[in-house]
Amino acid sequence: MRSFKILLLATAAFCAPCAALAQATQPSPPSPPPARSEVQDQEEAPPPEQEDSTAVGEVVVTARANDIRTSIDSISYSVTEDLQAASGTLADALRNIPSVDVDPQGNVSLRGDSGVVILVDGRPSGMLTGESRAQALLQLPADQYARIEVMTNPSAAYRPDGAGGVINLITRPTAPRRGATYSGSVRANVGNDGRYNYGANLAYTRDRLTLSGDVGVRHDAVRQESSRFRERYDPVSDLWLPSTQTQTVDGESDGLLIRLSAEYRVDDATQVTGEVRHNHFESNAFGLDLLESEDALGGVASSFRRSGDGGFSGDFSGATARLLRQFGEGHEWTNELRYDHGHGKFYQDGFVETLVPAAPPSWELLDNENIHSTLAFTSAYNRPLPGDAKLRAGYEFERFDMDFSTILARGPTEASATPDPLISNQFIVEQTVHALYATYERPFGDKLTAQFGLRLEQVLQDMDQVTSGTTDENDYFSAYPTLHVSYDLGDNQTLRGSYSRRVQRPQPFDLNPFLIYTDAVSYRSGNPDLEPQVTDSWELMWQRRVDQTFYQATLYYRDTTDAFTYVVTDMGGILVTRPENLGARSYLGLELVANGRLHPTLRYNASLSIFQQEIEAAGVPGGQDRSGTGASGRLSLNWQPTPDDFLQVSGLWIGETIGAQGTREGGQLINLGYRRKLTDRWAVQVTVRDLFDEFGEVVTYETPTLRDTTERLFGGRMSFIGLTYTFGNGQRREQPPAFDFSAPPTGG
Repeated sequence: MRSFKILLLATAAFCAPCAALAQATQPSPPSPPPARSEVQDQEEAPPPEQEDSTAVGEVVVTARANDIRTSIDSISYSVTEDLQAASGTLADALRNIPSVDVDPQGNVSLRGDSGVVILVDGRPSGMLTGESRAQALLQLPADQYARIEVMTNPSAAYRPDGAGGVINLITRPTAPRRGATYSGSVRANVGNDGRYNYGANLAYTRDRLTLSGDVGVRHDAVRQESSRFRERYDPVSDLWLPSTQTQTVDGESDGLLIRLSAEYRVDDATQVTGEVRHNHFESNAFGLDLLESEDALGGVASSFRRSGDGGFSGDFSGATARLLRQFGEGHEWTNELRYDHGHGKFYQDGFVETLVPAAPPSWELLDNENIHSTLAFTSAYNRPLPGDAKLRAGYEFERFDMDFSTILARGPTEASATPDPLISNQFIVEQTVHALYATYERPFGDKLTAQFGLRLEQVLQDMDQVTSGTTDENDYFSAYPTLHVSYDLGDNQTLRGSYSRRVQRPQPFDLNPFLIYTDAVSYRSGNPDLEPQVTDSWELMWQRRVDQTFYQATLYYRDTTDAFTYVVTDMGGILVTRPENLGARSYLGLELVANGRLHPTLRYNASLSIFQQEIEAAGVPGGQDRSGTGASGRLSLNWQPTPDDFLQVSGLWIGETIGAQGTREGGQLINLGYRRKLTDRWAVQVTVRDLFDEFGEVVTYETPTLRDTTERLFGGRMSFIGLTYTFGNGQRREQPPAFDFSAPPTGG
């Protein structure tokens, strides 16, 4: 049966585009791929200081492209004017995007749902998948991206992974205008506590060949402070026994980014693209951990101190080859082959001193290592049809392999430490996905447009717990329908409705049943019985655009079965965190977005999301049915008093979200930025992140036998001052996104 379904999908994938091509009438002379200069004229206006302006008395009126672009199934936000993105990380840029939250540890959520898929130029990225994603978000430079596209209800053309939706990062390499031979820029930022980041990009064009590349290095300080207060119920004394734990981490991190790309136009209708990329991350910090717990008489029952080094190192490399064939305007066939390989390692080398009861000191040496690779092929066919209809169809293949290994060694000395057999283990996961999809979009009259979509997926998953000698297999075939409707209300107003079915598959490390060491009183483990969670999502959205002002209100409802949650179990003073399937979870929410001008020189961007969450968790150990209201908001003010000066103030607030056993409360973050144009080629900027030095989170668990509250502060205040130099033998402008799903500025 498995072989038959694979053959069926592969055969249909091959025949569908071929049949469409066979039926296509001989096109008129193919429309050549638009030159880069023509695309950027249509898609991306230059930064304000490079735009044409007309002085009226003391007021400067500036023309600009829309910061927000919309299509029937997505919303795209420009980050070219986000000063935090110029010197900060990808996590900093995402925090300024409506619907998106990034907690201090790098975990991403959309409207409170952590089931989020992150794509780069419409394709999965090895370094933004799995256990290492949070580290990558906290270290990747944000200045390589032009726009961030949010799809809370993606169409069937996009993979259905992630209950919350899809975030697509749209890159922005620099390229010359028509007639130019080269262009580029160099940027340098230095900050407090030894922080710095440098980068450069260069593009060269000759005839039909374009070469481009980016390189960037980043050095940051790593700081974290946490305090935990825990109470365990003691049935013997009928008392709650308290304990306190404090932890400080102080160190540094480094990152390296290299990307090289070549694009060759074989003829006016055929384009070949190749890209290679590499990212290296490394962090090292010294940590001090203190724990003290009381007995029923109020005395010290146990106390220990743990100190040592820990961190993360990772190398992620990949290559992509793409062939694009155009048959006319909007009529094209793209085939892409992609390979990614990653090697990540978390480590801790700790010296443990047991103070009460007194015991000889010991060493704990932990290595969590994962090696993963992805081989993917995509064939996508787009064709306009009579009556302004559009057809999108394609086949996607992805083979994902991941090898986890954990070694925890203990001993009286570092040299004599030996592996703990209860924790040290190896776990291998192999997953293959075949997908076939199609969407059909067409207008019905002058006001109504509808898009119908269907995606079929066959998933083949094999698991091998090498250490215990057990294997398992999980294969399933699923269909994911989507529907998007847009109605023109007139007066620059649009009403949109959508439905999609989505799935969130367990991450490979969530399936490993072995214990993974976190610290002396905290472990986590996977759950081999964890089932995929399925979400049905409905949205009703109102949008209005008047000149450069944009308003949006979205009412949404998401109903999830077999929802994931992390459950904490008290195993005699040791807390074990394990993923479980809930009975159900639902979100009902309202999101408001506004973007416009308060004054000819002052713009704003604001959003507010409020949602009601309900959880059915009575079957989860220590869990209970819960409901609660969550909220988050953000506001950004951009002031340009002169053509050469640009000031930005932004802030966000993340409210409380609930889980099966407790709550997580975020915090607030205030950022400042200033840019000054010195000459046509030079600009200087100053940024401050976390102005009040208070960004953190509070996580609470509460069960009949456990109360646990942990408060964490991350990073601390960061300030940078930097210079940017642009060069080239033509007018310098940013190239438009290489792959933008959103409509052009003249769209809805």
